[in-house]
Amino acid sequence: MHGNFWFALMLSGIASLATALGSFLGMMTRRPSPRLMAFALGFSAGVMMFVSFAELLRAGIHDVGFVPAVLAFFGGMLAMFAIDSIVPHRFISERVQKLEARDPELALAVPPQPEPPCGRGRHGPGRGRHRFGGMTGPEALMRAGLLIALGIGIHNLPEGMATFSGAIRSRGLGVAIAAAIALHNIPEGLAVALPIFCATGSRRKAFWWAFMSGMAEFAGALLAAALLMPFLTPAFLAVLLAAVAGLMVFISFDELIPGSYAYGFEHLSVGGIVAGMVLMAASIWVLG
Repeated sequence: MHGNFWFALMLSGIASLATALGSFLGMMTRRPSPRLMAFALGFSAGVMMFVSFAELLRAGIHDVGFVPAVLAFFGGMLAMFAIDSIVPHRFISERVQKLEARDPELALAVPPQPEPPCGRGRHGPGRGRHRFGGMTGPEALMRAGLLIALGIGIHNLPEGMATFSGAIRSRGLGVAIAAAIALHNIPEGLAVALPIFCATGSRRKAFWWAFMSGMAEFAGALLAAALLMPFLTPAFLAVLLAAVAGLMVFISFDELIPGSYAYGFEHLSVGGIVAGMVLMAASIWVLG
């Protein structure tokens, strides 16, 4: 068994729990400011992209050659694109509406219509004019929350595999990938929990569904451990990590950067991307 096996599983579990953390923050505290989220999602994208190009793809090219590594890289992007096409991932930029510009704190995670979660004032939890899939009211919000949970859960499977594979290669690389994924799991937890809370008024149910969608990431790590460990030669690991690089670049371009820009603070988004890259460059240089 690889020396980093248990560490890799632990990191994957920690990253997956960030989804539940997002749910908890949304239920118990005021949601983070749009400025903070714009910077944080940009930062996560910067970390992912720099790690992908400077470490994962570079190491793959060094270990197995340019053509196999690049094919694996684009194969990872294609695989994530296929998952995203089969199971659409309703991420932040697809749910933030221009109407929320008047109330920025509502822009973190909202149902799929331009109306704040749970309605306002006298409506109370689940009593607003929400509409989704031909249904209205609590049923619409509950369906939206469950579909978001399903989409996020399926997308979390390859993310768990990415964290596990990176940590198998080196602990520092695993920590960087896990931290970047955990940052964008927090708003995903909010995206699952808020519609369900609005529909049911139950914090427990909202937290549970967010927790379960996040645990799909840990399931992805377990799947990687079960399927990949018997074949984990240095060459196979190099190809796998090149594919992980493609997967993470796709997530950055498709989710994190558009999600960061959706908050309306473009300079903070770009600043977050640059800060993430600078931090990863410094970390790689210091750690050798």
